[in-house]
Amino acid sequence: MHERDSELFNDSYERCMRQSGFLERFYEIFVASSDEVAAKFVRTDFQKQVRMLKVSLYMLMNAAGTLPEGTVHLERIAELHSRRQLDIQPEFYDLWLVCLLEAVREFDASFCEDVEAAWRHVLAHGIRVMKSRY
Repeated sequence: MHERDSELFNDSYERCMRQSGFLERFYEIFVASSDEVAAKFVRTDFQKQVRMLKVSLYMLMNAAGTLPEGTVHLERIAELHSRRQLDIQPEFYDLWLVCLLEAVREFDASFCEDVEAAWRHVLAHGIRVMKSRY
């Protein structure tokens, strides 16, 4: 991952997080995107889910830069989401990214092609790992 992608991602993430409701909006978009996705979240405590996603996005950035704590977190989350536990099918990760970028587009006033590309690059490694561990 290029340092510029990491900087663009981090700056965009911070802009989004400075506004109330960013991650909640992402979950609104994601849950509404598919009946199958909605079914996965029927019994979800969204306050807890938002806290976990906040940490996970930061750790995904660390994993993309091959920092050990990010990699350990990613492996733990990948196992949790595998067919052996939560059974999150690989195709859901592409939809997850589309919905996340839709929320970023709504909350980041500086959103542009470079920012979108940075989000995609930073999250690509984590998404590949999640899919491969299914």
